[in-house]
Amino acid sequence: MAGCLFMLPVPISDSPAKESLPALTIETAKRLDYFLAENAKSARAFLKKIGHPKPIAELSIVEIGHRPDPAQVKSWLAPLAAGHDIGIVSEAGCPGIADPGAQVAQKAQEMNYQVRPLVGPCSMILALMASGMDGQNFRFSGYLPIKEPERSRAIKELDKISTLGSGETQLFIETPYRNNQMLKDLLTFCSLQTRVLVAMDITGPEEFIKTRTVEQWKKENPELPKLPSIFGILGPQKRTGRSR
Repeated sequence: MAGCLFMLPVPISDSPAKESLPALTIETAKRLDYFLAENAKSARAFLKKIGHPKPIAELSIVEIGHRPDPAQVKSWLAPLAAGHDIGIVSEAGCPGIADPGAQVAQKAQEMNYQVRPLVGPCSMILALMASGMDGQNFRFSGYLPIKEPERSRAIKELDKISTLGSGETQLFIETPYRNNQMLKDLLTFCSLQTRVLVAMDITGPEEFIKTRTVEQWKKENPELPKLPSIFGILGPQKRTGRSR
């Protein structure tokens, strides 16, 4: 019988794993011997943290990197044919969602192996849940351009898109040391009534999730710490139809 490919979420903060991972996810990770990891070092740290019963050195942990080589995927899945289950983990959060894993799951699907997603934290989804923004119509754009004029152009375009139709929440991330610059740029290039979400250290001890309009953020003028963050915008919705 062929093995199963488990999409294994890992914590997104330094809090204990049991605070953000269900028991089933932890127990599944603890019984696996084969792993595909975005980063082998962080995978070993995670497995040690949850108390994997076997010596970490005896586990098979293959580093697939941030951009897995398509030519390698089939060989990485070889243990499945031998009846072994495999767990795929990213450095934080859910593999395949804004992190490596989709390419591996795609090949497993093509080869008719079972792919099973397990429950765990996803910063994008958790931020959206707490934001008060539209969770039925949203887009995740990853990292925005760093250099000008591409950066300001991207922000203006996302702000415009977020106001169209019934509205579309725009989510993106930034490296921690550029958090303050990101907020500054959003407040500069978005309209005054656009709502801006800042979500930091989600599930961690310094968790901060706040949504304010550009106008309100400008009055608060906060200094953001260098913590992992999700940003979001949703412009004011244009009313359609005739008024009475």
